[in-house]
Amino acid sequence: MASAMSNSFDVGIISAGKVGCALGSALRSVGHNIVGAYASSQESKERLEVMLPDVPDMCIDDIVRRSQVVIFAVPDDILPSLIEKIANDHLFSAGQIIIHTAGRYGVNVLESAAREGALTFALHPAMTFTGTSLDVARLAGCPFAVTASSLYRPIGEALVMEIGGHPYLVHEDNRSLYHAALSHGANHAVTLVSSACALLKKAGISNPGAYIRPLVEVSIEGALRSGESRLTGPIVRGDVKTIGEHCAALDALSANEILAQLEDSSQERSFSFIPADVDMDDIDNSVFFDSYDSDDMSDIAQLYRCLARITARRALKNKKIRNEQYEDILRHLGENG
Repeated sequence: MASAMSNSFDVGIISAGKVGCALGSALRSVGHNIVGAYASSQESKERLEVMLPDVPDMCIDDIVRRSQVVIFAVPDDILPSLIEKIANDHLFSAGQIIIHTAGRYGVNVLESAAREGALTFALHPAMTFTGTSLDVARLAGCPFAVTASSLYRPIGEALVMEIGGHPYLVHEDNRSLYHAALSHGANHAVTLVSSACALLKKAGISNPGAYIRPLVEVSIEGALRSGESRLTGPIVRGDVKTIGEHCAALDALSANEILAQLEDSSQERSFSFIPADVDMDDIDNSVFFDSYDSDDMSDIAQLYRCLARITARRALKNKKIRNEQYEDILRHLGENG
């Protein structure tokens, strides 16, 4: 695919992580020259060799000096200090295009680069990266949150579109809200679905992922298309006794999980060294609960109650249940939610 922009840029990648290598490979495929990438670990060096062959592993200072476009694909917490250090060393140049891919930040985090005359952009791809060549193909059609000044925004949008992405304007003041929405909708969905699979496994379903997949996919598709209008289940039916039975079953499971973990801990640790006058509440909880793993289900009852309360409140607001049904649901959820 030929570049849609009139110029081919010299592009530097900091660093050669999953996002950086994917974007570098995509930009290379449309005619841009990748001058170098910063690989901070053996894993990133190997990824760089596979996804961007013949692109040198360079230090950050050299990448910034030699590049017309610099893409910062680094962890959110590292980005501000890294940009500030480079700016203090006066390595940014006038007219240089500086891009970061962090969902959390807009362009204010690049202010020190802008003071050196650089053009600054926040371009966040809303997808999960695997660190393989599959990511490059998946960038086609991927939505990108674009934050930039109105004067420069067309440049950022053009860069997104030439690798097949779809740019969406997100204003500076909305970046945190935007990123929270993605984390809530995607990352928290993993917690929710994984906990449901764990319950199905406990209930004797041998392949819980395959069993629940059709239901989850239809529910997600319905929510994406119609919001909450297609919500089903015991809450919108007002089946309060069913909800009460759910809570009782989950409470029993949580109690059994905690007891099992306490028994495992007591076999592995001796607490005879704890003086009699020490308050047990002052002891680090990790002493008891450091055996938690991905199959832990002790908090699922709490998660169920929390989501059930929110679902009931929304169902009441949308007039799917009556006020007396809502109050009855809350009583059956109990005081532990």
